[in-house]
Amino acid sequence: MRWYHLKTEEVEQKLGVNPKQGMTLQEADNRRKRFGANVLEDEKHTSLWLVFLKQFQDFMVLILLAATLVSGLLGEYIDAIAIMVIVLINGLIGFFQEQKAEKSLAKLKELSAPLAHVKREGQWMKIPSKEVVAGDIIKISSGDRVPADIRLSKVSSLEMEESALTGESLPVAKHALPLQQEHLEAQDQKNMVFMGTLASRGSGEGIVVGTGMNTAMGQIASLLVKTDHMATPLEKKLAELGKLLIIIALLLTLFVVLVGVYQGHPLYQMFLAGVSLAVAAIPEGLPAIVTVALSLGVQRMIKRKAIVRKLSAVETLGSASVICSDKTGTMTENQMTVKEIYTPSAAFSVTGEGYDTKGSFFQGGQEIVPDNLKAMLLYGALCNHASLEQKKGRWLVDGDPTEGAILVAARKAGITTAETNQFKIIKEIPFDSDRKRMTVLVEDKNKNRFAITKGAPDVLLSRTTFLVDHERRAMKANDQKQIEQAINRMAGNALRTIAIGIKAVPSGAVPDDFFLEKDLTFLGITGMIDPPRKEVKTAIAECRSAGIKTVMITGDHSITAQAIAKDLNLMPKDGQVLEGHQLSNMTEEQLSNMIEDVYVFARVTPEHKLKIVKAFQRKGHIVAMTGDGVNDAPAIKASDIGISMGNSGTDVAKEASSLVLLDDNFATIKSAIKEGRNIYENIRKFIRYLLASNVGEILVMLFAMLLALPLPLIPVQILWVNLVTDGLPAMALGLDQAEQDVMKRKPRSPKEGIFSRGLGFKIVSRGLMIGLVTLAAFVTAYQGDPDQLRYAQTVAFTTLVMAQLIHVFDCRSEKSVFSRNPFQNLYLVAAVISSVLLLLVVLYFEPLQEVFHTTDLQFKDWTFILALAAIPTVLFGFTKK
Repeated sequence: MRWYHLKTEEVEQKLGVNPKQGMTLQEADNRRKRFGANVLEDEKHTSLWLVFLKQFQDFMVLILLAATLVSGLLGEYIDAIAIMVIVLINGLIGFFQEQKAEKSLAKLKELSAPLAHVKREGQWMKIPSKEVVAGDIIKISSGDRVPADIRLSKVSSLEMEESALTGESLPVAKHALPLQQEHLEAQDQKNMVFMGTLASRGSGEGIVVGTGMNTAMGQIASLLVKTDHMATPLEKKLAELGKLLIIIALLLTLFVVLVGVYQGHPLYQMFLAGVSLAVAAIPEGLPAIVTVALSLGVQRMIKRKAIVRKLSAVETLGSASVICSDKTGTMTENQMTVKEIYTPSAAFSVTGEGYDTKGSFFQGGQEIVPDNLKAMLLYGALCNHASLEQKKGRWLVDGDPTEGAILVAARKAGITTAETNQFKIIKEIPFDSDRKRMTVLVEDKNKNRFAITKGAPDVLLSRTTFLVDHERRAMKANDQKQIEQAINRMAGNALRTIAIGIKAVPSGAVPDDFFLEKDLTFLGITGMIDPPRKEVKTAIAECRSAGIKTVMITGDHSITAQAIAKDLNLMPKDGQVLEGHQLSNMTEEQLSNMIEDVYVFARVTPEHKLKIVKAFQRKGHIVAMTGDGVNDAPAIKASDIGISMGNSGTDVAKEASSLVLLDDNFATIKSAIKEGRNIYENIRKFIRYLLASNVGEILVMLFAMLLALPLPLIPVQILWVNLVTDGLPAMALGLDQAEQDVMKRKPRSPKEGIFSRGLGFKIVSRGLMIGLVTLAAFVTAYQGDPDQLRYAQTVAFTTLVMAQLIHVFDCRSEKSVFSRNPFQNLYLVAAVISSVLLLLVVLYFEPLQEVFHTTDLQFKDWTFILALAAIPTVLFGFTKK
């Protein structure tokens, strides 16, 4: 269908859609079921069967299977079957871990997918792009990623960046008129916008005419590249560690085999023992546990209203030393309320809270709404993209909160939608953060035309020639001085100021932008406040105690920003404020020299944000930067942790970011940093546990060999320990709660190695002690009597398991085993109890006694075993090292 050929009315008719009401929820659901979700077909996923087989392609596991085969051929059927079962169970655990990680990552991808602004049953709402159907009415604003192919019905200075589709980087201006030409290529269809392209300027509305594979992007779906899982820096470090451990394990295996054969043990038995030991030495489950720990941590972040788009951000969060945060909406409620209005003839105070339309205007204690005030608010409501709607008894603003506040003030003055609908918008010059103003050309019912400009007072005043003081007259120097005093007074009360001006335009004329925005007539200034969020003050204090500096960045007046910063206890007494014009005149080096003392950046543009990020980075900081607009994307991308706003953020900002705040709240950043620190610490915990356990297993075998003793552990026992004792508690450590002082520590250095802060010493020292007590248990039980070998191996096996299960509680803290309540992590308690129950089954269930070469233990054996097993943890429980 050549939708660009048709008038919008014809498109609406063909798709059966009412442009005023949009699609009904039922019809949208029916169409989605009939035509499918609005997604491009992805590459085929690896089958579950292949994912399962992949668990057995590890080099050491293949060697173990080969050794098991040899054992079977030599008649050791029980051992061979037992090892095969253990390897199978290990493979199943790895399979389920990988599936869990895959589902978690898929869920994250779904959560971070773009949203579409659609009209359903007369209401504008935001829905996931995949739920869009043909016939939906869609609203597009600057910075939005287009969710489907759309025939435009309304445009306002809309320009699209279509390089994803056409390869052309220059923006394309759009209109809503039908095109008469035949067989137009996508880049020539000026009344269409296409899935995946980006609105770089202006706004528009249109009707969805193609979804999913029925879009221009769907036709060239081969251009869609599946995003592979990129290893995080930590995963890369662990991969390098794994290679090192493999080399060490192979050398140990060779050594154990040679020593064992030299001492007279059978070659196949020593080979199997050596390989089993190598498998135990290499924590092959570590990468899967890391991925699961990261993805589960990310799931917890989602509950705290933060979506992680890049897993590497989880590690970087723990290193953050500076948070550069927007003020509006992030540190404040983002529910602007007009409190004061200044006009050249009088000043007014305004009552009412939030977006409630109930409120009054007072002049000198008298309630009054004069004509000039009502006219000013009417013009403010016309130069406005926001809309008011009532849901469940509450008034909500759809659009910019500043515009919403002006709209609410207009409603308080009695200006209705019917009144604003009498005016027709002829042209719009959209707001952007560089111009700091927005202009519309309107026509009233009498065909009179005039331009309305709304924006920052300092910008408008420089373009103002006249003012209305009972009647229109030329502005004088004294008038400008009074206006500036009013601005400063409002800013000193932490009010954000927006000025409104108008200009008469000849009937029927559509002048250029420059003409519309010069020689304006000043009408007045609205002073509005966006109160700080209650939880932000505490969050900033917690960040400070965590060694993280919080910096406020805002486009507001410096006095307003300073007042909010002091209210939040963000800025110390000697803290400095920098304004945009000062930043513009500074080199990066000059800014770097003084940036440590700056806590508030006011009147800044998005370009300044990039300069601020680089200056902090030059001082060695790890910078988290928030943003929501298209122009914020470079600074977000350049920062170490880019943070975008889930509610107010554009799709471009979200795509550039590594973290999305669902509630646009600064306190969520603090929670994400806390969670990020905890995830990293949990990974260190189970690395410590796994490697210390493996060191203990290796050393007990090595020491026994060097002392010419029989094997304290047989291969199947080593593998059982590696699977049951190591696996379940290690996973539970990945779910551990944060320690109380996690936000009282300094940020972690990004150059910090895995074994830093004494972790390497803890692994070796605890592993050595676990090995020694296991050997002591074996020697005491064996006493040189070959008839006691099975009993001694059972005692050694049980001591090793119990020493590791007690040691796991020591791994929960960098300080001491006594510093944390062991029942705080119920997952860990359950994992330990499960491991003990499985141990008891192996010890006392007769069929398994033959498989694992175990025998019954008496009460006195258990007291001896538990006393020895507790020594490593108790011994080091009184030291931080």
